[in-house]
Amino acid sequence: MTEQVRVVVVDDQLVVREGLMALLGLAREIDVAGDAGDGAQAVELLATTACDVVLMDLRMPVLDGAAATRVITQEHPAVAVLVLTTYDDDRSLADALAAGARGFLTKDAGRAEIVAAIRAAATGQSAFGPGVARRLAEALVGTTTTTAVAEPPAGLTAREAEVLMLIARGASNADIAESLVIAPATVKTHINNLFAKIGVQTRADAVRYAYGTGLARP
Repeated sequence: MTEQVRVVVVDDQLVVREGLMALLGLAREIDVAGDAGDGAQAVELLATTACDVVLMDLRMPVLDGAAATRVITQEHPAVAVLVLTTYDDDRSLADALAAGARGFLTKDAGRAEIVAAIRAAATGQSAFGPGVARRLAEALVGTTTTTAVAEPPAGLTAREAEVLMLIARGASNADIAESLVIAPATVKTHINNLFAKIGVQTRADAVRYAYGTGLARP
């Protein structure tokens, strides 16, 4: 992106929040638009603050990160939520994806990795830390060969439903191609077709649809 990405930092620990804001302030492509100490404050802030990406912690008082992500993606669909948390367990990851987060990083990520993830999220791409991406890929190998879709929703073919389940688990197009042993161009065709059938335009919307219909489960 040529323009600055406007970012809101959300974390209940003041020292962490201030550290992240100072870190991001060193990046010329980032404009720190504001900060909040919990999910409720973040929702309130976004009502009056223009923002492209919310850098969201998960474990917070008042309103946790997953719940705040769900509200933000519903009320501000143009805003991407990128989770940055200490916790990378399967439940935290599943909750974040189900809520509509566009990416998931752990707090041991460096500045370059965080900035790259912010830029990716701002352009509609998914962004996962190396450890998280590896765990997702391992999960895909274990589930795609055993999971069958009895009645795909919205007129999806069985293969389109498989692609949608993989998207819901955070898989990239390359991950999907490798898992299903198909060409990347074929993956793009399946995604275009299934997006048209379920009436969505972004991967985040597709994830919400998959969890909302029960096609994908935490």
